[in-house]
Amino acid sequence: MKPELPTAVGKRNGSTKEQSAVLERLSHLSLEPNPVLMEHAKQRAESVQNRIADKITAFAGSMWFVYIHVIWFSSWIGFGVEKYPYGLLTMIVSLEAIFLSTFVMISQNRADAKRQVIADQQWQTVKEEDQQNEQLLNLSNEILALTKAIHSYTKAGPEGAQLPKS
Repeated sequence: MKPELPTAVGKRNGSTKEQSAVLERLSHLSLEPNPVLMEHAKQRAESVQNRIADKITAFAGSMWFVYIHVIWFSSWIGFGVEKYPYGLLTMIVSLEAIFLSTFVMISQNRADAKRQVIADQQWQTVKEEDQQNEQLLNLSNEILALTKAIHSYTKAGPEGAQLPKS
């Protein structure tokens, strides 16, 4: 029996010790979706074109897409649908590559739009926090001024005489 390695190489319950430690530290965080992203997704889903592009992108980025193409290419060549140099297959694959690259760009644009929505929300939060910080600084300065006034008032005795130091 091999001893468990102390590094992330040793696995326990399907994940590394390092991953388990990270998950344990993050377990208190809520996994609620960002409301701004939810609104963005709702707006995006209103367009039929966006829904189609999202479905195609999701499928083209999956392992099923790879498996289907492996079977397709193997069958095409194995059953001798056409002879070498496979001109029709090459043309089909080239056209597919053109369309898939377009869907990749659509997916990147969608990801950029999501990042922009989050950045806008974060910027709004920063501005609000900045206003709160300014208010807190003003309040702290007022408290400091009042504290100094009270301190100077309590140091003075009756009719402005100094109180004896203890």
